[in-house]
Amino acid sequence: MSQEKVISESAQKELLQIARQAVESAVRGKRATRITSKNPELQQNLGVFVTLTNRGNLRGCIGRFDSDRPLYETVAEMAVASAAEDSRFFCDPITPKELPQLRIKISILSPRKRVKSPDEVIIGKHGIYITRGWQSGCYLPEVATDYNMTREEFLSGCCEGKAGLPPDAWKDPKTEIHVFTTQSFGEE
Repeated sequence: MSQEKVISESAQKELLQIARQAVESAVRGKRATRITSKNPELQQNLGVFVTLTNRGNLRGCIGRFDSDRPLYETVAEMAVASAAEDSRFFCDPITPKELPQLRIKISILSPRKRVKSPDEVIIGKHGIYITRGWQSGCYLPEVATDYNMTREEFLSGCCEGKAGLPPDAWKDPKTEIHVFTTQSFGEE
């Protein structure tokens, strides 16, 4: 899978430490300490998703396409949101006992670009953001590759499973399809 190179390996490690600290504070119900970074790479205003898994099972994933704050602050905010605010896990919240098994993945997003045709969506490269009216949904690029999806399955799954639209809504000219790329990295 091709990825955009946005930040260096050392900056990735710093972001993962920031995310880990934020997740642990949120799960333990403690107030997060003020996080700062002087790393110029982490001062960029970029969108990001933070994904939490436990032994390969999703435990939270929340992100933001745009941010007016430095990347390290956005990562900390999305890490807390993924740990404590993902509505899919309100009935089964992450517990402090899970923290040693919890793995964090960060996906830094490129700006979105609207495509004129679904044929422009490249599996393994593009994430998608689909919107029609007030309904919208997003899939990161790895959703297609992790589940061995065709382009049609990727688009239909996002429409139905994320945007609450009919599965073939992506064929409707009123539906907007946007693509983006990511730089994704995570804990071992």
